[in-house]
Amino acid sequence: MSSRLRIFVCALLALAAASWAKESVAQKKYDAGASDTEIKVGNIMPYSGPSSSYALIGQTQAAYFKRINDEGGINGRKIVFVSYDDSYSPPKAVEQARKLVESDEVLLVFSPLGTASNLAIQKYLNTKKVPQLFVASGATRFGDPQRFPWTMGWAPNYQSEGRIYAKHVLEHYPDGKIAALWQNGDAGKDQMKGLRDGLGDKAGMLIADASFEVSDPTVDSHIARLRDSGANIFFYWGTPKAAAQSIRKIAEIGWKPTFFLSSTSSSIGGVLKPAGLENAKGIVSAAYYKDPNDPTMKQDPDVQQWDAFMEKYLPQANKTDTNAVYGYAAAATLAEVLRRCGDDLTRANVMKQAANLKAVRIDMLLTGLTINTGPDDFFPIEQMQLMRFDGQTSDWRTHQWRRWQR
Repeated sequence: MSSRLRIFVCALLALAAASWAKESVAQKKYDAGASDTEIKVGNIMPYSGPSSSYALIGQTQAAYFKRINDEGGINGRKIVFVSYDDSYSPPKAVEQARKLVESDEVLLVFSPLGTASNLAIQKYLNTKKVPQLFVASGATRFGDPQRFPWTMGWAPNYQSEGRIYAKHVLEHYPDGKIAALWQNGDAGKDQMKGLRDGLGDKAGMLIADASFEVSDPTVDSHIARLRDSGANIFFYWGTPKAAAQSIRKIAEIGWKPTFFLSSTSSSIGGVLKPAGLENAKGIVSAAYYKDPNDPTMKQDPDVQQWDAFMEKYLPQANKTDTNAVYGYAAAATLAEVLRRCGDDLTRANVMKQAANLKAVRIDMLLTGLTINTGPDDFFPIEQMQLMRFDGQTSDWRTHQWRRWQR
């Protein structure tokens, strides 16, 4: 080959290589918070204040992403998890959301906790077109893609949980009289609506209810008044602190209603132990993830893997507090979405992938339960299992699946 031809061939090869490299780079798409090396994820959590018992959720999520990073990241990128405290205060949540988006420049805001806090930041994040993804609240407003296309819930919605309990009551306690204590706000209103809707033409069974503020020091007076109504079924909808107070007070005054406890406050370590396990015996709730405290779950592969994770990454945590399971499973769902994004780490693609999950199995969700979403379906989990607490063995006994129709 002549020197002139050799030079020509080399030039062609160099041009082809440059073109390939340019095309390869062009295939990668990034918005703020993403690059070749990292994905920046924002979070807002009540690490202080009246709902600080939920802090373990954020701590578990931070630990989960640390494990992912130790294993090489997601598609070669490390997760930078930026989590701020809002003290369960909506104005503080707005401040932290603005900081995450405008200062930290996160790709998305993941699992911000609390109905009121999320309502306060929802319009801002949707205006900015920043994913408010897998919100840690079951309010129905977080599953409305027509009005809020950048917001998606994760856990079962509160209205549906209320309907599930109502169906159980109608089947097993058709002549019962119901009293309910609910946290004043959108979450409590959602849950009460689900209960009333589920009772249908038997809504008259609900003979008394009372609301409380999350800042109230005690709910004892409400419990006494609801007992005096003559009800023999009691519903509690609210945060863990007041849940534990309710369980203790009901036992103290000798009231023995059939007790239904909202799933958000069913943690053995965070609620039932502080209230006294003997006082909690017989309480009915609902679940969608596995409880490591259940002796029948000890050999379950998911639970064994979760236990090893906790021992390595959160050895100081209270493993009887199932908020750690919630944080773990929600983080695993986000990790799956980010894997599916590949090299298209734009906010629009994050929402596209989140809204296209079909029969996705996530570790620690109950056997048979999968994640399913669609462009018009922003409720990832739509099945729960009723369970009753056995104070003798300190575990929940699951016994009945319930689905619901939207």
